[in-house]
Amino acid sequence: MQKIGVAGAGNISGIYLKNLTEMFGKRVKVTAIADVIFDNAKKAAADYNLKAFNSFEEMLKDGNVDMILNITPPKEHYRLALAAVKAGKHVYNEKPVCVKREEALLLLKAAAEKGVRVGGAPDTFLGSGLQTCRKLIDDGWIGKPVAATAVMMNHGPEHWHPSPEFFYKDGGGPMFDMGPYYITALIHLLGPVSRVCGSARISTPKRTITNQIQYGKTIDVEVPTHITGVLDFASGAVGTLITSFDVYSHSLPCIEIYGTDGTLKVPDPNTFGGLISVKRFREEKWSEVPLLKDYRENSRGLGITEMADAIEKNRPHIASAELTYHVLDIMHSIHEASESGKYKKLKSKCKQPAVL
Repeated sequence: MQKIGVAGAGNISGIYLKNLTEMFGKRVKVTAIADVIFDNAKKAAADYNLKAFNSFEEMLKDGNVDMILNITPPKEHYRLALAAVKAGKHVYNEKPVCVKREEALLLLKAAAEKGVRVGGAPDTFLGSGLQTCRKLIDDGWIGKPVAATAVMMNHGPEHWHPSPEFFYKDGGGPMFDMGPYYITALIHLLGPVSRVCGSARISTPKRTITNQIQYGKTIDVEVPTHITGVLDFASGAVGTLITSFDVYSHSLPCIEIYGTDGTLKVPDPNTFGGLISVKRFREEKWSEVPLLKDYRENSRGLGITEMADAIEKNRPHIASAELTYHVLDIMHSIHEASESGKYKKLKSKCKQPAVL
């Protein structure tokens, strides 16, 4: 059984700790947690019977840690993951795997040299909703996929998140914050992407925080907040992706897949379950499809648990470094295509993820 040390005791740590100690408690063991705000680490340690550290480096020295779950802010992903890899620990990073391509490539190279593994979020594509959709596509329910749409639009996190500044800095924005869920889902359903184009803009240079903690404080926006991309998949399918923090409301679907014989409505890729509907070309009405797989509720932590099982059984893990890097490359390439006004051919490649 792999023993997990958690880096970061912030906003998202609660659901990870709950699931890893309860839902997945017979498959992995969480032993330690570290945070620069030591009181946060101590509270989490007391709640879940862990050892608390105020230094990530000290936690790496603990012989009771085999894997690191890195759920720190994106700008810290590379530094902490690289330190863990150099210490001989496997690493599972929250999304994105790193902020920059160069960082991710150096991390993957270091992991290969040390003989340890790197994986990364999101793991929602391993849940019942997207796994059921994959089975429907693989079984030919909509024929051959020819196109897809994916839409994530809201008006930003500054009205609810306690510390929203990082969402508008390097490594943030709607593409890097929420894009991984949608792009990973599309790769899971349709396979890898070969080239992209896109348009991106900063609609409002300053954002005003309206949560109760920092009400009235302004944020200087440094990254695009409305992005539209076109994804050409190696399979021949063409996808349209919109991510935005500039839209108050809309009525567009999260994801739809269009095939030669019908259309598939895919649930929100930031969930593990959700409503699935199919309409085949001879049918007049949509038909709801029951969820066919496990993990229908919030199962965050499934990715690192599956990775731990893969390590124990010496097989490839599904939420792999290659997949997370391909997603990172796609996101950067859409931004770069907007700047250049040209298609960007992707250098990265990955296999279509295996089913769970």
